[in-house]
Amino acid sequence: MSILVTGATGTIGTQVLHHLRDADVPVRALTRSPASAHLPEGVTAVAGDLADPDSFRAALEGVSTLFLLVPNVADEVTQALQALTLAREAGVKGIVYLSVYKGEAYVDVPHFAGKYTAERMIEALDLPATVLRPAYFIQNDLRQKDPLLVAGVYGMPIGDKGVSMVDIRDIGEAAARELLRRERAPAPLPRETYELVGPDSLTGDQVAGIWSEVLGRSIRYGGNALEAMESRMKTMMPGWLAMDLRMMLARYQSDGAVATPQEVDRLQDLLGHAPRSYRDFARAAAAQWMDA
Repeated sequence: MSILVTGATGTIGTQVLHHLRDADVPVRALTRSPASAHLPEGVTAVAGDLADPDSFRAALEGVSTLFLLVPNVADEVTQALQALTLAREAGVKGIVYLSVYKGEAYVDVPHFAGKYTAERMIEALDLPATVLRPAYFIQNDLRQKDPLLVAGVYGMPIGDKGVSMVDIRDIGEAAARELLRRERAPAPLPRETYELVGPDSLTGDQVAGIWSEVLGRSIRYGGNALEAMESRMKTMMPGWLAMDLRMMLARYQSDGAVATPQEVDRLQDLLGHAPRSYRDFARAAAAQWMDA
């Protein structure tokens, strides 16, 4: 039997495979292009696509534990529900599903609502799953390099309420720990849910202050304008996805995404160490940029 990782060549899947690298269980990676996939040594590439149920059904043969990451695509809900159904039919004994923080509250944000729909299926069918709910990825802000270094602006309009951003390394580590716990268990384990959050709740101004500190220059927050951001994003992605992200940021601005101390403590217990901070990320990124 083996662990199958979906989204294996993406940002989070890569981290999951990294944290599984010393596991004493076979690990497979689902990819549309096995011949060209760059995977860690010992990981087996398996052809498949969540949008193609027959290929995913075949990929599940011999799989006992599944990491399910469904990308932000127009048919995300369909892909997620079908994947969960196929895993159930295949007799997979453990699932780790990547959802999103505040999915139950941000009902007007399409990809949040979609992920929470999958959570409802997991609960209603009592699937043996761990649901991981990550907040905004800290490493998303690597895209702020040019605005920070050239214009002296932190341009992500996260607002003034606070967001408990999470480091992708903590996401990968949490997923790997739960995959291995479920894989090594002699029988399916009860459902669990973890909020994957950072130790700090940060506003746009506070993030700009951190960058001012680590870069040694004045950085200002670019403000809360969302329409301009959506227009910029539409040059890089489909319009529906740009609007989805604008709707997410609108909820950050109106409600925030602030973790409770209990959520942070529970994640720390899972990881065995404190969640990584935004300041540590920014300090390392700044050092790398300066070296380059």
